[in-house]
Amino acid sequence: MANLKDIQRQIKSVSNTQKTTRAMKLVSTAKLRRAEELARRSRLYAAKMNQVIAEIAGRIKCHKVGGIDNRCFTKIENPKIVDIIFVTADKGLCGGFNIQTIKAVKKLITEHKEKNIKVRLRGIGKKGVEFFKYNEVELFDEVVNLSSKPDKGRSDSFIMTSVEDFHDGKIDGLYLVYNGYKNMITQELHVNKILPIDVNQFDCAEAQKSILEIEAQDEEQMLDSLINKYVEYNMYYSLIDSVAAEHSARMQAMDTATNNAKEVVKTLKVQFNKARQAAITTELIEIISGVESMK
Repeated sequence: MANLKDIQRQIKSVSNTQKTTRAMKLVSTAKLRRAEELARRSRLYAAKMNQVIAEIAGRIKCHKVGGIDNRCFTKIENPKIVDIIFVTADKGLCGGFNIQTIKAVKKLITEHKEKNIKVRLRGIGKKGVEFFKYNEVELFDEVVNLSSKPDKGRSDSFIMTSVEDFHDGKIDGLYLVYNGYKNMITQELHVNKILPIDVNQFDCAEAQKSILEIEAQDEEQMLDSLINKYVEYNMYYSLIDSVAAEHSARMQAMDTATNNAKEVVKTLKVQFNKARQAAITTELIEIISGVESMK
């Protein structure tokens, strides 16, 4: 009977876990709906901002003598130091969501070190920060409780440190790595080079079609102000996109855990029934044997 009690205890424990994972799935589903809509709106804004910068920069590059006189658009031949900013979740239980970002960061660090380029690693999110600290990887800067609750002010402050260092020549590049939202069941890893911006992507033919009404003497000044907005919003958008992807990943992970728990309970019930039948059979044999011995 002790075996039966153990199995009953296991069934109860797994059933309680199943209730928890089902509740967590429902919570993540509700949060995902809100985050998904915010990510969709932010994606449109970010795309339009990038389009405006591309149009203005393209016009300057193609029509102004000397091209664009701005370090943010200058190809740096021999970079010495780069900043890598990564975004992970503050919480776990979301499958491989965090580890995908961490692997991408490790790969990027390795690629730069092979080229003798020093990396300043800046982390957002408790899980990523804890991983690199545990593996004794130096973090230049870190922040928690931002990826789970994106805040525009804190986001701007965090990334502008790298932007100012880039303008001052302290670093020669800025990368942003995060796991973004693609759809309800898929996340998409992003490894974006934020600075410097590649001028080769600008099409002169497209620049001529621009309908932006900006005075030629104001284009450089407009571009300077837009660059900061471009960097800030790309950082903020990555947080919004990441939190939507996190809820999506957690919803899937909890759904899988719930289904697995259901299968475990089913298996344990079969074991319980078999053990109970064996116990009953043993008792019947003992009774019959006792009766036979009394004859």
